[in-house]
Amino acid sequence: MQQKEIWLINLDPTVGAEISKTRPAVILNSDNVGVLPLRLIAPITDYKSHYKDVPWMLVLQPNAQNGLRKKSMVDLFQVRSVSIQRLHRKMGIITNQQFVRVQEALQHVFGID
Repeated sequence: MQQKEIWLINLDPTVGAEISKTRPAVILNSDNVGVLPLRLIAPITDYKSHYKDVPWMLVLQPNAQNGLRKKSMVDLFQVRSVSIQRLHRKMGIITNQQFVRVQEALQHVFGID
């Protein structure tokens, strides 16, 4: 369970507008951070064209490396810490270039210049 990996993860139960159900998610935290059995993740959702230019959404095309079956989006506004017990199986990994874009989106979400 390392940074940049995509895992199938169960996000239920949720409250309000939190993203729900079992879905892929990208592990965000550094492999050297944390002592608790938790991971900081960003969920992946179905691609929606009206979100393609939103700065906190990262488009991912399906391929053998990431294990996705359809065009998807990483939602960096729905970042959260979850127990490793929610992670079911590794699906794949994003590229270093994609992770740089994830970091840029997080800077936007957190207002870091």
